[in-house]
Amino acid sequence: MEELLDNPQALCGCGSGRPGIHCCVPIIAGERPAETAEQLMRSRFVAYASGQIDYLLASWHSSTRPAQLQLSADLHWRRLQVLSTDAGASADGDAWVEFKAVYQQQGRVGFMHERSRFVREDGAWRYIDGESLSSEPVAMNTLKRNEPCFCGSGKKFKKCCAPSLR
Repeated sequence: MEELLDNPQALCGCGSGRPGIHCCVPIIAGERPAETAEQLMRSRFVAYASGQIDYLLASWHSSTRPAQLQLSADLHWRRLQVLSTDAGASADGDAWVEFKAVYQQQGRVGFMHERSRFVREDGAWRYIDGESLSSEPVAMNTLKRNEPCFCGSGKKFKKCCAPSLR
């Protein structure tokens, strides 16, 4: 997040295609709340990728929030792909967001496919829990540029996840 703050026009790490200063940075900084469950999902991905533990805990529903959270120093979140949302607008009380998140760890890459549930608590969106759909680690040296991407997008690896792993 610090690089986003240093360069306000840098694209947000959530994959929205918008500058971070107009996307997740103000949400993580507490300057404004997430207006939708998807915005909260995206901001939580950026927080995981940048080590913003305080924000992650604050955006967790009080009924399922862990007492503490420790992030693995060798796990690097690289790319978020939001697949679908079910409800989650300003007027809704609960929502589901399905996503795939690409990670890199110890010479392997993989993705986490999850359907996360969000609810309103004190008027704000909070992450409550999720349903893991799959997670597939793959050795980086087995990935071929012109083969279908391991994340299941249907695109070639070189056009999908490869750029985010550099």
